[in-house]
Amino acid sequence: MVEAVNAIGAALAIGLSALATAWAEKEIGSAAIGALAEKEELFNKVLILTVIPETIVIFGLVVALQILAA
Repeated sequence: MVEAVNAIGAALAIGLSALATAWAEKEIGSAAIGALAEKEELFNKVLILTVIPETIVIFGLVVALQILAA
């Protein structure tokens, strides 16, 4: 029973963090496209800003691994 609850918790950690990342990427990506349409020299800043939300999934993975290790 405990293993099942741990598995559900790990799945929720990964799934919800992936959904949060997708939402953040959508919001940042649409704003980035608008900014790049006006100023192409913002490409480097836009690239960095679109990569930052990926850390949310990494945090979710770390939490899921800690749940499964317990």
